[in-house]
Amino acid sequence: MDKNMANRACCDLDIRDYYTKAPVMRVDFCNTTTYGFNSDAVFARRNGSKYIKFESPLEGNIDITFQVHPFKVYSLLNGGQVLTDAIIVRRENITASVNGKLILQHSPIMGSVFVYTDNDFTGKEIKGSVADKTFIAQTTSDIKSGQTYVVGYLENKAEDVKRIAFNNRNYSSAYYIQMITASKDEDGDDVGMRLIAYKCYPKRELEINFSSDDSPAEITMSFECFQDEDGNIMDMVALDEDEEDEYEDIWINFTTGTLETYSPTYYIQNGYLLQNEVKEDGY
Repeated sequence: MDKNMANRACCDLDIRDYYTKAPVMRVDFCNTTTYGFNSDAVFARRNGSKYIKFESPLEGNIDITFQVHPFKVYSLLNGGQVLTDAIIVRRENITASVNGKLILQHSPIMGSVFVYTDNDFTGKEIKGSVADKTFIAQTTSDIKSGQTYVVGYLENKAEDVKRIAFNNRNYSSAYYIQMITASKDEDGDDVGMRLIAYKCYPKRELEINFSSDDSPAEITMSFECFQDEDGNIMDMVALDEDEEDEYEDIWINFTTGTLETYSPTYYIQNGYLLQNEVKEDGY
């Protein structure tokens, strides 16, 4: 008998490359996940009344909303590319150790250094030139030893930085997504659920509200679901509890050439697949 069931558990997302099915990201930090589709119909009318119905193609969508998240999640919007350089603005209060010179903390981009007297940032500029990380005043007396000056400049940082570029050159990739959750039936037993979207593209839209006087920032990402080459769009799958085995994926990361897994049963060490110890009580 088909038992009634209900759900009160957010979905985790297993996101894979549509073309290779290689894992891209495991999203297990959402607060809400929405899965759905619609199909508007058009009608031929007879004497003004709807008479013959024509179905429009299905249009599917997935929305995920989260507050806690890794930085990498934003790379879903630009094809997965995470860069390792960025232009950073710097503003430093520097006390001169000798007349006519200031030593900057970071390496500036040429032409981006501006120096002002203390408490006069963006005011009257002190002219000069830069060699390496040293600012040399055009007039030596403008920089006096022991006095503090405020310096603004740009740095091209290439270490300890991650950057995700949003532009009209990098576009989002196509993804195969399974949403994983568990419903509960009327006997109190878990029923594994898989919501499958065969071909998805993230919508290129993002809005983040930063606030000092409200709830933590909440981010929503949306995916549009399309028909794949076999005509599939979206599926719903119910699994018996014993068949639910959602974390046992093991794969090769072709970028690094190493094994990777989400499995709690196995782990990777020095390139070898090893099994976690299972105690007598099963934990």
